[in-house]
Amino acid sequence: MSAADPAAPRRPARAESPLREAWVMFRRNRPAMAGLALLVLIILATLYGALLYGGDPYEIVWAPHEPPGATPEFPLGTDYLGRDIVAGLLTGGGPTLAVGAAAALLTMLIGVTIGALAGYFGGAIDNLLMRFTEFFQVLPALLFAMVLVTLFSPSLTMIAIAIGLVSWPQTARLTRAEFLKIRKLEYVTAARAIGARDGRIMWRVILPNALPPLIVSATLTIGVAILFEAGLSFLGLGDPNTMSWGLMIGANRAYILSAWWPVTFPGLAIFLTVFAVSLVGDGLNDAFNPKLRER
Repeated sequence: MSAADPAAPRRPARAESPLREAWVMFRRNRPAMAGLALLVLIILATLYGALLYGGDPYEIVWAPHEPPGATPEFPLGTDYLGRDIVAGLLTGGGPTLAVGAAAALLTMLIGVTIGALAGYFGGAIDNLLMRFTEFFQVLPALLFAMVLVTLFSPSLTMIAIAIGLVSWPQTARLTRAEFLKIRKLEYVTAARAIGARDGRIMWRVILPNALPPLIVSATLTIGVAILFEAGLSFLGLGDPNTMSWGLMIGANRAYILSAWWPVTFPGLAIFLTVFAVSLVGDGLNDAFNPKLRER
């Protein structure tokens, strides 16, 4: 029987893994791919840009408030002290992104733990943990974060902790909803039938299947944390010893009417970063949506 014989038996098509299908969906999403490319470019600029540019963001290199383009050595001008804005942007991006990532990690750690316990055990544990979640949810987030940073220290570590402590309730509710839905499925019942312990069922059986919406939530939390850090710095609660985009905005906010560029350029960097993270988050949401994959 020849290879071209139509009567020859065909091999069954190999089923693709859910992650591969999600990547194919994500790759077809042009806005999401554009956001990913922009985010990678921003990360590379913050990692290697300062080394290639060679400027010191803390050094007074020229007259204060030199406008953009007036001096070739400083294409984006200088701030109120005469420091190079380009050097500040390239150096300050790393701490800003680090705060966003650390705050998102803490948010996921607290929110997933509380939501998983509430959703899996239910009953009195669920009621207790949800009342605890509601208590944090009704607190004014910005005011609570300001109090924490003021009481302890205005360091980037404390800012990340404060943002994480006020941002986890939404993640906890999302995790609880996923656990409530998945714990009733057949493979969870089968795991109980063979004697699997609660901890193994929660973290090895249910959590991996609840990860897609949680990954999307974590991605969007990074953008919210970056905006939160900028807001705290604008109010004068940023770390004065570490250059960040939020600190650049906060330090120059008093001169915004006479010199717009020291505030505009770091603000534009924050906008582009959060915009890129949002595009990636929307792309992940579509990629992990089974209804869209069926289409």
